[in-house]
Amino acid sequence: MTAMPLTPLPRTMFEPMIRRALDEDLGLAGDVTSAAVIPPDHRSEVVASARQPGCIAGLDCAELACALVDPAITVTRHVNDGDSVSSGAPIATFQGPSRSLLIAERTALNFMGHLSGIASVTADLVRRVEGTHVSIACTRKTTPGLRALEKYAVRAGGGMNHRYSLSDAVLIKDNHIAIAGGVGPALTSAKQTVGHMIKIEIEVDTLAQLEQVLEIGADAVLLDNMTPATLREAVGMIDGRAIAEASGGITPDTVRVVAETGVDLISMGWITHSAPCLDIGLDFVSSHP
Repeated sequence: MTAMPLTPLPRTMFEPMIRRALDEDLGLAGDVTSAAVIPPDHRSEVVASARQPGCIAGLDCAELACALVDPAITVTRHVNDGDSVSSGAPIATFQGPSRSLLIAERTALNFMGHLSGIASVTADLVRRVEGTHVSIACTRKTTPGLRALEKYAVRAGGGMNHRYSLSDAVLIKDNHIAIAGGVGPALTSAKQTVGHMIKIEIEVDTLAQLEQVLEIGADAVLLDNMTPATLREAVGMIDGRAIAEASGGITPDTVRVVAETGVDLISMGWITHSAPCLDIGLDFVSSHP
């Protein structure tokens, strides 16, 4: 499966997130430290640099944080989202009123660090499965309110997005199956209910469940917490009749083994909900009083 192309998110999608973050940081009195220490007309140049290797994402967020604080801030990019950087590499240079730069600093770095962390672990997983036809995908296990940005970061790292929301597709999981009375009733009901534009995927834990699914038919099958040997057998049973997705307990150390079973897609929730931030610092370069 082919990874989605990386295209910028429309500003309207993430501007509310940046505004909320700035409002949260400014509180009710603004940046009292900068106001007490820095002359109002002082100007500076600062540079954001990677303090560890990784894949960059979130530059649009950093630029918007600066623009919302003060349109007088200028930003010069040295890399783009989706680029890999080494430790110490400059990412972007910021010039403008010193007080404004200090106000925007933490919000800009928070978004860049978080999103670059997601992009970096995704890029690492993509590298680990090179040579197979498998794609790395995220899930809906995202930070509330940040889903669009976090899924963008996955794409920046070369991964694919699973559902964006509950309305995108039918994904029948274990609780749906239990409540509906089994794989057969759940899948049959879904096929009789949804329109022709809605894809249907169903989760299975056993090969017996998979056999039922193949008799009824589905667009994709989520093979949950299966061993590599069982996954290989499941892929043989599916034989191209549905997309084969592996999920559950997959780590960087096991992702290659899973990919080599022949599945089409590997989805992991932890790449969005537990990816460590990429360490990015903002360092003073010069003053322009």
